[in-house]
Amino acid sequence: MSEYTSDLLRLLDERGYIHQVTDAAALDRLASGAIVPGYIGFDPTAPSLHVGSLVQIMLLRRMQQTGHKPIVLMGGGTGKIGDPSFKDEARKLLAADGIAANLASIKRIFERFLTFGDGPTDAVMVDNADWLDALEYIPFLRDVGQHFSVNRMLSFDSVKLRLDREQSLSFLEFNYMILQAYDFLELSRRAGCRLQMGGSDQWGNIVNGIELARRMDGQEVFGVTTPLITTADGGKMGKTMAGAIWLHEDQLPHFDYWQFWRNTDDRDVGRFLRLFTDLPLDEIARLEALPGAEINEAKKILADEATAMCRGRGAASVAAATARATFEEGGAGEDLPKLSVPTGSIPLIQALTVLGLAGSNGEARRKIAEGAVRLNDLPIKDEKFEIQLEAEASVKISLGKKRHALLTR
Repeated sequence: MSEYTSDLLRLLDERGYIHQVTDAAALDRLASGAIVPGYIGFDPTAPSLHVGSLVQIMLLRRMQQTGHKPIVLMGGGTGKIGDPSFKDEARKLLAADGIAANLASIKRIFERFLTFGDGPTDAVMVDNADWLDALEYIPFLRDVGQHFSVNRMLSFDSVKLRLDREQSLSFLEFNYMILQAYDFLELSRRAGCRLQMGGSDQWGNIVNGIELARRMDGQEVFGVTTPLITTADGGKMGKTMAGAIWLHEDQLPHFDYWQFWRNTDDRDVGRFLRLFTDLPLDEIARLEALPGAEINEAKKILADEATAMCRGRGAASVAAATARATFEEGGAGEDLPKLSVPTGSIPLIQALTVLGLAGSNGEARRKIAEGAVRLNDLPIKDEKFEIQLEAEASVKISLGKKRHALLTR
């Protein structure tokens, strides 16, 4: 049983979201008696977020499910700098028009997970460029900068990592943690925000914001961080050999998204069902206890539920049907990723790389040599093989047992 009395912290605790909490007892009391506005920041560095951001999106969803108000903070201002936390090198700086396009694209993702509106628990999306772009340098240094100790900032793990590796940390990036703390202060003033949430790597930044709100306004605000989500084999959540698992269908087909969840390690099924679906906990307990090969049914349910939440129930149904046709019925599902070959001929290596089944020509050659590549379920070991397509015909190309695509003319 959870030690918390508020629906918010009890739900977060029972489903495995909590790593650290500042003054848990006080936050628990607040969340038991009032609507708590809470935020998470996202930098618009690409047109889509990927699965690595999904825990944070689900945190906002859990807030709304328990009667609180989610604030999605888009980093239109801080995105011009880039968070240096635990990064080996500086991010490429984005132009204003690129940031604006990414913001518009990313908002469509959040609309699938949250209900936006003007009500007390409706989600809102704000952009920190609204206040950061208007800051004047000298007044900001005088009013805000005085509350930050450089000695303490240098002690944060996110900064020490770069310095210990003797990798450059620009003054621009060094300012990021001050600006993030200022975001919390501004949201406290503008929206009554009392809570900031984020991954465990954001702990130092969150604590900075809590201290700034206390020192400048005498306001008590709180922080919650989530554990670093890794897979059972130690890999980073959402990072695969084929690249990032994007939440937007523009960047990743529905079938590939569904298949990512279907390929979950047996040991991760229960944890991922708790984090990434709305299934009741007693049903999740039943599914994760399925013996032997029956655990595959739990993986299909995970894939269905996670895909339905992000892409829609229809997309999940089509992806599941494609998987059945491809894996269980020996066919080639129509929703597989496709590559049109108007000329009717394409080198095998080129097909593998263009479809994203291999990350490079070298990887494609290795997979072919290993016998991992098949055309219409027949292994091909000739790296110089040229695929020929008949008119109105299609060829299923496979890498291993789990990754497939269609070549069409």
